[in-house]
Amino acid sequence: MNFQQLVPNVYYANISDGLTMFVDCLGFAIGHNEINTEQPFCVLNKDGLGIYLFQHAKLAAEHNPESRFVTTNIDAVYEKVSGSHPQFLHPNLKQVTLRPWGAKEFALRDDQVCIIIQQW
Repeated sequence: MNFQQLVPNVYYANISDGLTMFVDCLGFAIGHNEINTEQPFCVLNKDGLGIYLFQHAKLAAEHNPESRFVTTNIDAVYEKVSGSHPQFLHPNLKQVTLRPWGAKEFALRDDQVCIIIQQW
């Protein structure tokens, strides 16, 4: 058995909010675009990662995912994100912090998702 990628589904009441977080803030690119359809949807890609982004108010109300993105350059990621989108910095982990388990982390959040940026 061989798997190549894990691709999560992320639901927003308004897909524009997800595009702001993932495309504008984190630099993902739209690889497949059905945003202007009756059931808005797109596939986002960056560095071998993929995310399926859906506009679906009912499922968005039921799902508030938390994800970790592991990097080797957390300080550069933090500098970019805090400079361009400081409103997404999570109030409980808004600076790069060395955690008791040995990883450096900071977190982002919007009304739908929480993303922890981590470096071991």
